[in-house]
Amino acid sequence: MSEPLLKGKSHHIPKRLVWDAWLKVRRNGGAAGVDGVTVEQFGDAERLKDNLFKLWNRMSSGSYFPGPVRAVEIPKKGGTRVLGIPNVVDRVAQSVAVLVLEPEVEQVFHPDSYGYRPGRSPLDAIKVCRKRCWEKDWVVDLDVSKFFDSVRWDLALKAVERHTDQKWILLYVERWLRASMRIPDGSFVERTQGTPQGGPISPLLANLFLHYGMDIWLSKEYPGCHFERFADDAVIHCATERQALEVKDALGARFADIGLLLHPDKTKIVYCKDGRRRRDHPVTSFTFCGYEFRPRKAFDVRKREAFTGFMPAPSPEKITEMGRKVSSWKLSRCTNLTLDDISRKVNQVLRGWLAYFTVFYPSMVIPLCKRIDRILMRWARNKFKRLKRSDLRAQEWLRRVRKCSPELFAHWALRY
Repeated sequence: MSEPLLKGKSHHIPKRLVWDAWLKVRRNGGAAGVDGVTVEQFGDAERLKDNLFKLWNRMSSGSYFPGPVRAVEIPKKGGTRVLGIPNVVDRVAQSVAVLVLEPEVEQVFHPDSYGYRPGRSPLDAIKVCRKRCWEKDWVVDLDVSKFFDSVRWDLALKAVERHTDQKWILLYVERWLRASMRIPDGSFVERTQGTPQGGPISPLLANLFLHYGMDIWLSKEYPGCHFERFADDAVIHCATERQALEVKDALGARFADIGLLLHPDKTKIVYCKDGRRRRDHPVTSFTFCGYEFRPRKAFDVRKREAFTGFMPAPSPEKITEMGRKVSSWKLSRCTNLTLDDISRKVNQVLRGWLAYFTVFYPSMVIPLCKRIDRILMRWARNKFKRLKRSDLRAQEWLRRVRKCSPELFAHWALRY
């Protein structure tokens, strides 16, 4: 039995829900929006109670209107990606809707959808993808062109409406979708479609849109073609090249019907070539969730023999990206820092990266580990006079440090 509405309130939104949403936003952190208010400022002890009460009051009465989102350009391969950063108060409001809507949609989401879902990770998707690449010879590697900028609002709202009878969720989802965007030059742009990446509601809307736009459709039309999808990044497994071409063309037509476009150059048919599948095909690799799948040398311990398998490993682009980040710190010049200071700086970034990129084919990251060691030796030569003119002494110094403190640097946990 639902609680009665408070006098003067149009919508029933428990205050506790707003508090839980705030805790979620505080954990995630992030930059300030257009209003310049940071998470720390919003959560200031003297202002937090008032901030949350005002938000609850406005959302409950229907008078809540979100502010514009702040456009932030981040570099990616081949260009930039635009994130839309809502104000902190709007992130809390979106999180309120997510807390209500997520349990409903999680019951219907496809098991092969992995992106931004509780209890699921990209590593889960990669593991399943690896197994299926061994079972079927062909893959359709999908690339949706500007997906988050192309989502049709009418279809997104229709999908939300199927999973809630709470009018306030539909009301505010539409207002969030329609919020203008302030671009880097300071001007404001009105939007007519899309759900900007950067807000808590966007991943859920993206999953809901593609659940009906792709997952359910593909399962009905091609039930034998399994897939893994992480947000708009997806691969589909097919038994034959002919089937892969048919699925690719059919999905392209399906996406066109719902306002999406498959990238003509990046969407491709891939042959999962290995030691037993030796057919010639121009494309024998694809990248999924930061891992590159391609033929690789491996060793079967049970049979005690080498073989070629179609397997994932950290993509060269991700390794290069991390190498550039480490180089940008110019650690060898930081002779005012102690070795403990250096390790804290390195581990803060490297530990999580290694935890992700050493699950499959970890030997690929060893050159990066050795590169970091060379930087540490240069730092030691610059800092200690006795090591200044001898590479061998610097190497011996590093060997002794690693032996005495093997856990000092995160990458030393690997054997190399």
